[in-house]
Amino acid sequence: MKKILSLASAAAAVIATPAMAAGEGRVEGRAGIAWAGGAEDFIGGVATGYDFDLGETVFAGPEVSYDTDFEGADLVNIGGRLGAKVGEKGKLYVAAAYDVADGDEFNAGVGYQHSLSEKLYGKVEYRRYFYNGTDANVAGVGFGLKF
Repeated sequence: MKKILSLASAAAAVIATPAMAAGEGRVEGRAGIAWAGGAEDFIGGVATGYDFDLGETVFAGPEVSYDTDFEGADLVNIGGRLGAKVGEKGKLYVAAAYDVADGDEFNAGVGYQHSLSEKLYGKVEYRRYFYNGTDANVAGVGFGLKF
């Protein structure tokens, strides 16, 4: 229950944030592959976040996401990202979060987001999950809507 309340609180903060500062909200669907210890698995999920403009070339903001392998392994991340705007359409970033579904385990990664139109974007991302004893890797793509 504590994890659900934490996720709900973080999602509410992300959704309410656009009224407070200049920037851009987003919601996306994503899919990819996870691998660890010689095993691989398909994952899919959703994410929402808000990027605050910290000048003409820098942004930062919170993000909440849910990913699953459709067999009972769920990743519920609460974190954020920090990055640089690349040209008129790109964002290169680093991301970090806690996976609250598995006991507050940490993950970090990098990604690139590219605007496909005024409201649509695509992205690629890699994250490394630092678990007790076994680390996992996740690489994927996402497509989303900006608001």
